[in-house]
Amino acid sequence: VQLQASGGGLVQAGGSLRLSCAASERTFTNDYIGWFRQAPGKEREFVASITWSDGSTYYSDSVKARFTISRDNAKNTVYLQMNSLKLEDTAVYYCAAGPKLTNVYKIINSWGKGTQVTVSS
Repeated sequence: VQLQASGGGLVQAGGSLRLSCAASERTFTNDYIGWFRQAPGKEREFVASITWSDGSTYYSDSVKARFTISRDNAKNTVYLQMNSLKLEDTAVYYCAAGPKLTNVYKIINSWGKGTQVTVSS
């Protein structure tokens, strides 16, 4: 499956931004779709994920109360609504899909290109 992420940009701390990830198709082997992020000098980390099939959601503790992941099956698109953004949310955000993608289990077979999110003070 091909993934196309968009929606990144520059926002002030406390502001909001919405990322989109458009998938070329939905398949059983890519039921989970979600987001990772990578800040300069840091490892890529899991942010959130959702299943196409039943909409189950998973979040990292660092974003759980501020970010919301949702999906539009008709458009094969997943959204990440990011509120109350902090300086430490600055990173390149990547869309990913696979048969299992949660905050515990990560089996990924597709990655999208990243989109930059910069939070300024």
